[in-house]
Amino acid sequence: MPQTKKIVFTVINDLNYDQRMQRICGAMHKAGYEVTLIGRTHSKSKELKEQAFKQKRLNLFFEKGKLFYLEYNIRLFFLLLFSNYDIYSATDLDTAMPQCVVAKLKGKTFAYDAHEYFPELPEIIHRPFTHWVWCQVEKFIVPRADIAYTINQSYADVFMAKYRKKFGIVRNATVLQDLPDKSELTPPEKPYILYQGAVNVGRGIEEMIQAMPMIKDLDLYICGKGDVYEDCVRLVEELDLKDRVTFFGFVPPEELRRYTLNATLGFTFFTNDGLSYYLSLANRFFDYFHAGVPQLVTAYPEYKRINAQYEIAVLLKELAPQSIAEEVNSLVENKGRYQALRTNTLKARTNINWQGEEVSLLSYYQV
Repeated sequence: MPQTKKIVFTVINDLNYDQRMQRICGAMHKAGYEVTLIGRTHSKSKELKEQAFKQKRLNLFFEKGKLFYLEYNIRLFFLLLFSNYDIYSATDLDTAMPQCVVAKLKGKTFAYDAHEYFPELPEIIHRPFTHWVWCQVEKFIVPRADIAYTINQSYADVFMAKYRKKFGIVRNATVLQDLPDKSELTPPEKPYILYQGAVNVGRGIEEMIQAMPMIKDLDLYICGKGDVYEDCVRLVEELDLKDRVTFFGFVPPEELRRYTLNATLGFTFFTNDGLSYYLSLANRFFDYFHAGVPQLVTAYPEYKRINAQYEIAVLLKELAPQSIAEEVNSLVENKGRYQALRTNTLKARTNINWQGEEVSLLSYYQV
């Protein structure tokens, strides 16, 4: 009987809300791998939710900044060095160096899963030294990956152009499951637009808040936290929108799905600030149409590619409050158009889902 392969995945979050990694680790576990997922705790981390695979979180002294990254990577290196795995799989560049070095020292397989085009993130691209450092890390990591995959074709094309390295594609599509009947859901007191995901710079959340005074008959729900969360709370107070904008913070996946199913609209916005955002394909984009919810998206390549096939979203050419409000009002008032988009989501979800993507994932690990 062949020996079970042991694989370790690493991320830099606290594991509880990382649905992509829960799907990946769950798929690998189901396929017969012995899986460990390593992350870290922070001051507001909740108790780790039990999964079918093993989980471990590092307790760090620093919570952010350069010292945080340095501490995490040093601690991770020694943890991996004195552990024994067959495959070392890093999620993004911020966990890749320890994984790569240990894998090569031990003569094991190194896998690189690029969720972002990391050196082109907005928080990196405008800081010349930081940008240079991550570019050097990428130059070291990418050519040494035995297994390499990313979330969309645009990112794969960039890696091929820069490094002549072929990346597979595993989109972060939502697990296909039956939609509940509307009668099974508790209807909201008032229709709402939903944002779910990291409340970070460049996600268009501030622009949506600024559009709210011009939007009719819809509230705004924001589920998630991030580096501009407090700025968004202050903006809502300044615009006197506390009765129309609700912040829920981090929401567990099963609870988040209820908010998504009840939403009238979702939005997937990114500023054109670096290739990582411009070429993105966000998790929430899939979650909205899997819940049968039409959405507004910035007219960037990957969203245009899928929308050209299924027409599930309104493409926004300009990320400005006035433009957002006009499109929202127009869509809600045009019930025929809204229903057509909703009907199209039901077709898209049957063709783009995690059940299909995990087949690709497993094929890449057959080494």
